[in-house]
Amino acid sequence: MICVSLKNKDIDQLYTILERPDVQMAEIRLDACDLSVEDVEDLFSSIDKPLVATYMLDDPSRAADAESKLLTAINAGAAYLDLDIDAPAMMCKRLRREAREAGTLLIRSFHDYEGTDSTRALAAVVDKCLHLGADIVKIATTATREADIAKVQKLYEQYSPENLIAFCMGDAGRQSRVDCLKYGAPFSFASLTADEATAPGQLPLAEMTAAVYGPLAGIVQVGEEPIEVGCSKSCAQRAIILAAIAEGESRIAGFSPCGDNDSAIAVAKAFGATVRQDGDVLVINGTGGRIKAGIGTLHTGESGFLTRMCIPLLAAIGNTPIRITGEKTLLTRPLPGAKAMMGNFGVSLDGENVPLTVEGTLTGTGTVEIDGSGGSQLVSGLLAALPLCKKGCTVRLVNPKSIPYIFMTLDIMRQFGVNVDCEMEGGEEFAESQDWSLCEAMTFTIPGGCSYRAADVNLEADWSAAANFMTAGAIFGKADVKGLDTKSLQADLSILDILPLAGAAVSQEEESGIVHVVRGPLRGFEVDATNCPDLVPIISVLAAFCQGQSTITGVARLATKESNRPGVIVEMLGQMGVRARLRGDKLQVEGRSLESRILSGHLLRGGNYNTYGDHRIAMALSVASLGADSHIILDDEACMAKSFPGFAQTFLKFSGK
Repeated sequence: MICVSLKNKDIDQLYTILERPDVQMAEIRLDACDLSVEDVEDLFSSIDKPLVATYMLDDPSRAADAESKLLTAINAGAAYLDLDIDAPAMMCKRLRREAREAGTLLIRSFHDYEGTDSTRALAAVVDKCLHLGADIVKIATTATREADIAKVQKLYEQYSPENLIAFCMGDAGRQSRVDCLKYGAPFSFASLTADEATAPGQLPLAEMTAAVYGPLAGIVQVGEEPIEVGCSKSCAQRAIILAAIAEGESRIAGFSPCGDNDSAIAVAKAFGATVRQDGDVLVINGTGGRIKAGIGTLHTGESGFLTRMCIPLLAAIGNTPIRITGEKTLLTRPLPGAKAMMGNFGVSLDGENVPLTVEGTLTGTGTVEIDGSGGSQLVSGLLAALPLCKKGCTVRLVNPKSIPYIFMTLDIMRQFGVNVDCEMEGGEEFAESQDWSLCEAMTFTIPGGCSYRAADVNLEADWSAAANFMTAGAIFGKADVKGLDTKSLQADLSILDILPLAGAAVSQEEESGIVHVVRGPLRGFEVDATNCPDLVPIISVLAAFCQGQSTITGVARLATKESNRPGVIVEMLGQMGVRARLRGDKLQVEGRSLESRILSGHLLRGGNYNTYGDHRIAMALSVASLGADSHIILDDEACMAKSFPGFAQTFLKFSGK
């Protein structure tokens, strides 16, 4: 990225500059701007774009002012803190500690305004900076000849480029300010105009932008209106099915159609419920805890969740045996662990995948232990069905996966009048952090003899769909998405944690609720996707544009989704020219920044791509197409209708491509 160095500005001038769309990020020279401590706090807390707080301490008598303003910037949300290698040691130690706690990345800088030492000597400086706790080392020497530039650039052969900004000052070093981005530096510096350089040889922003981005200088911007996505199908399907078996009339507001939601409505009607749509409200008159007599076959479309939700419900209130049928990718997707799990409750299944027959009456007594390593969907079905049995029971779930989806099920059950208590178990680390990825078991106390009551439910906007636009904004420019609930139980809310981890800026307007994503210098990340598996396709594309290696764990069980997602992702990335490999439950991706890809000629490869009928793969490919050297042509765009029928049109509006 290009970081604009700003000095000799007051607070109003800085706000005006930082609102410009061509200013991606900025270095605020706190030593050379007319800012009070209060101004510093306001500026760094209100600007979405990545900001670097710098104070060149030439006069030791200003140390107190430097520390005060830098500390204020850190606590107000500075993305980076830049400290010269010769800054006072104790001050640096204190600021380093505060930066660590606040999540501000520390830059330690070395400047040589006289010349350029040997590569070996410069490497010693880099090592010293790293020893002093630097996340990023900045080396800026003065070049008088090509050999000086070569000595500095050789550092990129020794150190991880995402942790190094190395270039030469002076007229002879101008191109090196661009070339460091080619080698993978997180960002380089430019002046606002030719007359406002903060160091010798600094290129003005317009010239730097043309040199770095060329014909791709028009980075992604949303339209005048924020993007709006449809409802969460995870919420909608749960609500539709419970409304179908509840007593009375339920109203489900905020509904938007998609393939899986349409399948849920068809199942509700097959149960005997009546369904009509009034604008964005579904009005469902339920069956009162019964399923229409004479059902011999139930069609669940292409929805794996709907299938698993219905298996226990059919056994609880249906007249089995009942045959479940499906279509498209569902017919080849196995149901790992389903036979064993249902056998614990007196129910048999005659197949490993759809079509299959459900036979037997669901019963639960005492404490039953089940293994959740196969996923949460059948667990959700059991939790919804077991309260309908005459007697209550206790279910202990070991190796739980996709825990947010389980809590979503419990929450929607609660809205329809049935409460299930849950206790989570784990080791000492889990007890301290309450990190769900560390949960080892969950115990559910399930009452018996319950019935569902009609409810009015407001569906949330879909974080799974929104994640595609937010990721596109994080890589290529910015994105504004409205209608999202940041207190949601949806698993893919995790994108709010993953994008900042990779280096993007994420914020939300308090009044409107609009979520803003602004691109930043992206770096490799590590994330456990065990509880947010649907994000794996899109964050694998994110990883392709993050400098360095990214590791995504919790991917092995995705082999039974609409496609063999881990294998398809590796194939997809490989076709694009991105190194990716599977190591057991881990997906590792070797990424390069957008700037490095442009400058080195390594944009993603366009061409014809197989979606394998998987809606999430198709959406991820759409986002990847923005960084490709030619068109990416999907063999099946229609598959996106499974969760987001209007995705292609909405994405066109978003990207203009």
